[in-house]
Parts: sequence; structure tokens; C-alpha cells
Amino acid sequence: MEDEKRISLRLPTHLHTRLVEAARTDRRSLNSEIMHLLEVALGPVGADGQSP
Repeated sequence: MEDEKRISLRLPTHLHTRLVEAARTDRRSLNSEIMHLLEVALGPVGADGQSP
């Protein structure tokens, strides 16, 4: 099992609503949706770290 870190995150209501809707559409939990979006935004592990 991977190590995990728990964080507390404040979001504007409109952004939370968008995330909840996206999670529902993709049949994911809100946590899984946020993790998916972060992984897509950050790119593959071991990437050269340069911004696009």
C-alpha cells in the first residue's frame, strides 16, 4: 500500500461544485477525481519537470 498524506483544503463553493459534478460524471469519489486531475496536470512521474 502506498504512503498517503492527509490534507485539509479550502475551495471556493463554485469550484467545489464543479469538482463534485465532474466526479459524478466520471463515477469517481471527489477525492479520486481531485487526484486524477492533479495527476493529469502534473504529468507522469519522473517527467523532466519543465512547464509546457
